[in-house]
Amino acid sequence: MSQRVRTRPEGSGQALSEAYDTALLDLDGVVYAGGNAIAHAVESLATAREGGMNLAYVTNNALRTPDAVAGHLTELGIPTGAEDVITSAQAVARLISEQVPAGARVLVIGGEGLRVALRERGLEPVESADDDPAAVVQGFGGPDLPWGRFAEASYAVARGVPWFASNTDLTIPSGRGIAPGNGAAVEVVRIATGAEPQVAGKPLPPMHRETILRTGAERPLVVGDRLDTDIEGAFNGEVDSLLVLTGVTDGPRLLAAPPQHRPTYVDADLRGMLTGQPEIVEAGEGFRCGGWTATAGKERLELDGDGEALDGLRALCAAAWTAAGDGVCELDAGKALARLGL
Repeated sequence: MSQRVRTRPEGSGQALSEAYDTALLDLDGVVYAGGNAIAHAVESLATAREGGMNLAYVTNNALRTPDAVAGHLTELGIPTGAEDVITSAQAVARLISEQVPAGARVLVIGGEGLRVALRERGLEPVESADDDPAAVVQGFGGPDLPWGRFAEASYAVARGVPWFASNTDLTIPSGRGIAPGNGAAVEVVRIATGAEPQVAGKPLPPMHRETILRTGAERPLVVGDRLDTDIEGAFNGEVDSLLVLTGVTDGPRLLAAPPQHRPTYVDADLRGMLTGQPEIVEAGEGFRCGGWTATAGKERLELDGDGEALDGLRALCAAAWTAAGDGVCELDAGKALARLGL
């Protein structure tokens, strides 16, 4: 796929909630963290919805059902129906259903979210490699998933049964810190079998296809906090994206982003959906946004001026991404980011 290399965040004269018909929102690090709503999320989403924007919640976590996710969001003050939630379990279930006969048995290594999604596609979840499964599917099963489940998957995969994974995120955030994600569990089976699964979740196309099929979005905006899932998923789907800085991505990671990880817009939190985005313009050998001008020197990124920290970060992105082209910026940005408190 050939795409224009993004060298700066874009501006928007319209509020993003008016410029796009549907927000495809990640959950962890965007809407909530540790189960609690992130600051400004509830009010921002309510305002966007009241203004006519459709909201869909897109998660790589295959453990919880859409009903459970919708219930959690509603408890946080974000009224949500199960139809508003799209999970990697749904995406992988559709992928499997296109490759096995109707009613086929599927060995499940994961939680209830996978079982519900498979039944929705007319497939029969089973628990043992000896149940003659037509496929194996692996999704996040939570901290209490028994080790023996990985052995069960390995037995079937080693016999040549097609293997699918909801996603391969190596980590997952929790209320106590960062925990191993489904990708770590997938590695266990890969090591045991030498096989490679078909993967459905972000940033791969099956997940984006699932969101479009379920939402009917014509001009979607992906909203996320992770460059390697949310933003890359938008890149692969050829749609625009908003990175919010309430999750895992910090200033250094953003400045060093390769083309497929560069968001269309950058903002502090979900309030960025309700506003336009400032334009970044060329200024001599650098780039200006708000009161800041950023340039790429021989060894480091330079920043001059003052004003809103986010404007300085946007200007730095333009300088870094332009200097890197289709690669990764390796210039030192430490002093510049320190001036912004980032």
